[in-house]
Amino acid sequence: MLTRFHKMHGLGNDFVVFDARSIDISMDPARARALADRHTGVGCDQLIVLRASPHADADMRIYNHDGGQVEACGNAARCVAQLLGGAPTLSTRGGRLATNVAAAGVTVELEAPRFDWTEIPLAEAMDTRAMPVAWDALERPAAVNVGNPHLVFFVPDADAIDLAELGSRIEQDPLFPDRINVNVATVHAGGIGLRVWERGAGLTQACGTGACATAVVAIRAGLTQSPVTVSLPGGNLVIEWTSGSSIRMTGPAAHVFTGEIDLEAFG
Repeated sequence: MLTRFHKMHGLGNDFVVFDARSIDISMDPARARALADRHTGVGCDQLIVLRASPHADADMRIYNHDGGQVEACGNAARCVAQLLGGAPTLSTRGGRLATNVAAAGVTVELEAPRFDWTEIPLAEAMDTRAMPVAWDALERPAAVNVGNPHLVFFVPDADAIDLAELGSRIEQDPLFPDRINVNVATVHAGGIGLRVWERGAGLTQACGTGACATAVVAIRAGLTQSPVTVSLPGGNLVIEWTSGSSIRMTGPAAHVFTGEIDLEAFG
């Protein structure tokens, strides 16, 4: 039996989306990992399964490239919103998301960021505005949870950082019991330049929650003002946030193709 799927991307951060709101789709980490494989599967950074929800228009489950489930994905939320159309609400493990699809782009509203060390979470208490830790040239990061956990480093030149090596090492550090997403950012006159190592996916062309986390940390530190344009390798996102409020992210989403696949062939 063949099952329909959609291939989509937000700024090059790509997804395989299954709509299981009215059909039964079995998904587990091994199958998600096999489908995400770029050589022997469909290929994607994250795999998305939509299910019916009593609290939202759809429940969005997110599997990283390594098969592990994660709480939130901003780029995927924009893609799902575009797929469903209108202004759908989405429930995720990281909270409930409001969205709106317009000609200028798709806006996703994330819940208010959390800063306490217990909510990141960290393995020990410390000031999350400027953590007294370092990994080679990356030091004194800020930590924030925007539905999933992020570490943000501000550096003179984000492109000069060997994020492939450092990101992997930091993600797995015992300080982060749930692992961590790693952001390196440079603030400039036009906004923020950003590169992201995503937990369970590695280097990606864009990370919506990473852009939100970095913008929030920069605004909170007085390094920039809202709204701010965050430039990633795949393109730009506009982030709006004021202290104590939710986060609004606006950017593009693209539907690449629709296909059918035999899920039983993938475990």
